[in-house]
Amino acid sequence: MRSSRIVRETRETRIVVDIVLEPGEARVSTGIGFFDHLLETLIRYMGARGVVEAVDKRGFDDHHVVEDVALALGEALRRAIEGTGIRRFGYAIVPMDEVLVLAAVDVSGRPGGYVDLRFTREEIGGLALENVEHFIVSLASSMRATIHVRMLSGGNNHHLAEACFKALGLALRDALSPSNETISTKGEVRLDAG
Repeated sequence: MRSSRIVRETRETRIVVDIVLEPGEARVSTGIGFFDHLLETLIRYMGARGVVEAVDKRGFDDHHVVEDVALALGEALRRAIEGTGIRRFGYAIVPMDEVLVLAAVDVSGRPGGYVDLRFTREEIGGLALENVEHFIVSLASSMRATIHVRMLSGGNNHHLAEACFKALGLALRDALSPSNETISTKGEVRLDAG
């Protein structure tokens, strides 16, 4: 079974991520209501199931929780596919009413997060919207993947954030899908740090 459990603990947060790359339920509890909604959406659209729990030990703001959840989730996804063939590439374009978002993923071992989302308000449901980009960049770094997320047309900020996580989930679903071989002219894709 393609699955992984990561516990990440610092002086600022304690994060637990259990992920199984098969459809099912997602249980998310980070203390940030809108972030919980976005993570549940991401996991569901990835075709995965699992648990994400976060404890904010310091209570400064949402930044450390968002960052550490992204780092733990990225590591969990990377470990869940270790030693397996994957499709490697995935992309999706998702409309949500007036909003249109593109996400593209290359699980390549070359981390990079490239995000163009133009929010027009600062916060929704306890989540600073600047941390949506930070989540994607941190996820890409930990997962050792290239991730592009781009707003093609904007509008309602809730729709924009949700379309972003739906598109990213669908792109990850494709990229992480099992394959007899991982496409590479080099003959391999290395996701370790070496």
